[in-house]
Amino acid sequence: QMQLVESGGGLVQPGGSLRLSCAASGSIFSLTNMAWYRQAPGNQRELVASITRGYITNYADSVKGRFTISRDNTKKTTYLQMSDLKPEDTAVYYCNRLPYQPQWGRGTQVTVSS
Repeated sequence: QMQLVESGGGLVQPGGSLRLSCAASGSIFSLTNMAWYRQAPGNQRELVASITRGYITNYADSVKGRFTISRDNTKKTTYLQMSDLKPEDTAVYYCNRLPYQPQWGRGTQVTVSS
């Protein structure tokens, strides 16, 4: 399984931006579809955005037009550029394969609040 380490979260005001990064281990990253997920307190983990090994992207309706997922295979890193953040985007954000593997990283906390 891939080891996944997320970073880049923090506290941001509504309307602000953040860029999350996810560093992966393993030699098969370039062949792997990747995704960002998030889990807010009291909620189930949900799929936010995905990117295939062929760079096809897909987004949840709630983030479409505000979030952009990308990948750099040379760095084995997946990114999530988030803009126009809203309080309802507050959650712990995780990256994983799509479909996800059982082993998750620690995630990175994103808090949107004034």
